[in-house]
Amino acid sequence: MPNLAAGADRRRDRGAYSVLRRQFGLRQSPSRPWNPDLPTVTMPQRPVSPSRCRAVGVAMLALAVFAAGCQSGPFARKPAPKPEKEVTVPPQTLGAGDVIKISFPGAPNLESTQPIRRDGRINLVMVGEVVAADKTPAQLEAELIQLFSTQLVSKEIKVTVITSSFAVFVIGAVMRPGKITPDRAITAFDAVMEAGGFDNAKADQKAVRVIRSEGGKTLNFTLNLKAILDGKPAEPFFLKSHDTVYVPEKFVWF
Repeated sequence: MPNLAAGADRRRDRGAYSVLRRQFGLRQSPSRPWNPDLPTVTMPQRPVSPSRCRAVGVAMLALAVFAAGCQSGPFARKPAPKPEKEVTVPPQTLGAGDVIKISFPGAPNLESTQPIRRDGRINLVMVGEVVAADKTPAQLEAELIQLFSTQLVSKEIKVTVITSSFAVFVIGAVMRPGKITPDRAITAFDAVMEAGGFDNAKADQKAVRVIRSEGGKTLNFTLNLKAILDGKPAEPFFLKSHDTVYVPEKFVWF
């Protein structure tokens, strides 16, 4: 016989649940059949307030600003470095005291080795006095070819530096101040390095001076060599013979 008590209990539970749904706004889930023992409750949706919408908008704007800032911050992609400017090294010129050899491949008997005198001249057979100072070996060769053009069959003359008198002086706040005799063109920064480098405790690397005597005048050039130490691009300053590089000491407040 059917269990009448159980059926009455189910009807009573179904009626009670209907009252609860009407009172509290509950609705049955459409995804599965209703079961009074395991009711599925869906809470009524609350309307979104205008202030909450504004808060969400502000948060999204802040996120966009942060993302834009990252493009220029420490993690931003750096542009490709520009190629370094090609540096033209000036040829070293001859000077008083240099010993040079003048070779004549077509006339070995004319070969001569002699120092350039203090007046900048040399003396050669058949052409006499020739100014050699302040010219490069190539320039002197071209001039000699013109001077010997009527005496020589072979238009070939070679000028070779046997001993160079090229010298510069480095003084001031460096480790080994004194005279430097390089065998190549040299910059002010190279000369300081040849002198042992800066005395870092004293040297004012931003105000290095080059003192040059030229045409009866004394010329002064101020160089910022710290830029080179910091890896920044800087135009090299090539020295001439008998230039003086002076590294001043930093001014210290007491």
